[in-house]
Amino acid sequence: MSQRVARKRGQRVRAILTAAAELFGERGYAGVSLEDVADRLDVTKGSLYYYFASKDELVTAAIETLGTDWTDRLEALPVAGSPTERLRALLREHIRIAVREYPAALRMFLVPDEWPEEQRSRITALRRRHDAVFRAVLEEGLRGGEFTVVAVDPTLQAMHAAMSQAPVWVHDDRGIDQLADTLMMLVGVSAGTAA
Repeated sequence: MSQRVARKRGQRVRAILTAAAELFGERGYAGVSLEDVADRLDVTKGSLYYYFASKDELVTAAIETLGTDWTDRLEALPVAGSPTERLRALLREHIRIAVREYPAALRMFLVPDEWPEEQRSRITALRRRHDAVFRAVLEEGLRGGEFTVVAVDPTLQAMHAAMSQAPVWVHDDRGIDQLADTLMMLVGVSAGTAA
């Protein structure tokens, strides 16, 4: 396969996975069929079968691709700097991705109990990996005295809950910064000191 053909195929698969993730985020697992995904993309259902043999294969690929991409990007942020700088960068990037790239798809990670076991367990594993990125920086900041929290788990849960609503609340870069600054206050860092 030539590089051009491979690139075009990759773009097509990405478009399918993005549309599927949006639909699954909007309607949940049971509320989406391959026909719905085909309609969203304005293609025939048969053309989806060229890429994915079933709804389960499609949703698993969407979960895996989106969840892995999102966390890979957070893990790739620079590790230099203080925990305060790194946590703010993580929050800002997470919010930016949620608002700019995956506003509807984010919801498919919020209610895994409604999903079939295979997808539910994959969502849970991806959520744990994602949480670990934030947890590591938060715990480092606590050990170094930069952060103060009542407890780590509720702090992380509050951060993630707020970030999951970012596509509803935030509409521009200023809003991204304001939400990140607000979330930094959960660890005892005021907006004036959040790098």
